[in-house]
Amino acid sequence: MSGVSTTQNGTGLYINGEWLETNEKMKVYNKFTQEVIGEAAVAKQQDVDAAIKAANEAMANRPLASHERFEILKRTAELISKHAEEIAQLIAKEGGKPLKDATAEVNRSVQVVTTAAEEAKRIHGETVSLDAVPGSENRMGVYIRVPVGVIAAITPFNFPMNLVVHKVAPAIAAGCAVVLKPASTTPLSAIYLCNLLQEAGLPKGYINLVIGSGRTVGDYLVTHPDKKMITFTGSPYVGLRIKQNSGFNRVTLELGNNSGNIVHSDANLDLAADLLAKKAFGSAGQFCVSVQRIYVHDSVIDSFTQKMVEATNQLVVGNPLDPNTDVGPLITLEEAKRVEQWIQEAVSEGAEVLTGGSRDGVMVQPTLLKNVNSSMKVVCEEVFGPVASIIPYQTFDQAIDLVNDSEYGLQAGVFTNNVNLAWKAAKKIQTGGVIINDTSSYRADIMPYGGIDKSGAGREGPKFAVEEMTDIRMVVFNVQDEK
Repeated sequence: MSGVSTTQNGTGLYINGEWLETNEKMKVYNKFTQEVIGEAAVAKQQDVDAAIKAANEAMANRPLASHERFEILKRTAELISKHAEEIAQLIAKEGGKPLKDATAEVNRSVQVVTTAAEEAKRIHGETVSLDAVPGSENRMGVYIRVPVGVIAAITPFNFPMNLVVHKVAPAIAAGCAVVLKPASTTPLSAIYLCNLLQEAGLPKGYINLVIGSGRTVGDYLVTHPDKKMITFTGSPYVGLRIKQNSGFNRVTLELGNNSGNIVHSDANLDLAADLLAKKAFGSAGQFCVSVQRIYVHDSVIDSFTQKMVEATNQLVVGNPLDPNTDVGPLITLEEAKRVEQWIQEAVSEGAEVLTGGSRDGVMVQPTLLKNVNSSMKVVCEEVFGPVASIIPYQTFDQAIDLVNDSEYGLQAGVFTNNVNLAWKAAKKIQTGGVIINDTSSYRADIMPYGGIDKSGAGREGPKFAVEEMTDIRMVVFNVQDEK
């Protein structure tokens, strides 16, 4: 393993309780100014090997009792809260996320870690009435939940703290050790978290940090034989490749979406327009449940469109560190150019720009389209940028069919005051979550979160992630009468 250990405010790789520097570095940029704000050590295959070995040894030699997991995670949550302002600034710089959203992300991270701490004390099994089976009258059964083993956690750039703790905290709660690979564009938040976990008293080997590209470090992790589970958030393309290369490992995938939202004729249009604008363009549309397809009933589409344009134009576009900013930059110039190209392609095929549509460097103006069709990329694929489309429908059943006309299935939003229609939507919309009178973007971190089809497999949320990260072990006693 390469490098020299450091002791305080560690940087670099974190393996077996030590901070290690490597010869190869990658620069980390302020996504708005494009200034260098830090650097990260790049792992080699031997570093990944060492991290997985350390994780296995930690679980074998220093298993954590439930109360220890609780105490460590509780202290970690307290430390995140203590340093919340500094972490939010870091997220805003390295991720380009508006400061108000970065602050909300840190607050959510505190709740995730706190909830995971509580779940560490709730892991339990059940008794099984084996005497219900003829021939098993003298047998007593109970199943327990045990840690699945070492977990490889691969996280994206768009929530560089919250989506990291959504994987790391439940894993620790379950008694598992983790090898974490954060996004190459936003590794500083993960480095910061590992320092806090170290300060909170997490024994060496239970969190290991390796940094590098998905094509190298990510592949080393995915194909390594000595881990038991992969938990990944990212694109469907990469998710499919991980699943194909994961062997017999358990895999949880939280992938993309082209979120459909319905605004029915009886909806509160002011509420719908305000929420949909904020959630289509906040964080520059770079999150998997960002509002993308907005289906509006014919009878209210003109009024809604006017309100939506007004709400969009009220959003402040600019420097993420400005507390008033609503929409910041895209993560890279290449991504900004791609989104611009998708807009231009839609316009060339007949779409009309209601507002926005332009790009200035890494900044893409919040863009609202109409006259789109289901074959355009901005409709049928995941834009992952500040672009949304307004599409008319005639009947509620048609709206449901339009939402379901997708290869994705993460979450959908429905605005209606008719409880019967809301229940119909809940039963018939084919997604992992249906949000009534709010957008597809709503997420409470305690709820089961995940999708179907190209949106992934498995569920996140501390309680549900712990279940994914534990195995059921059945124990049977053949009770003998003493004579």
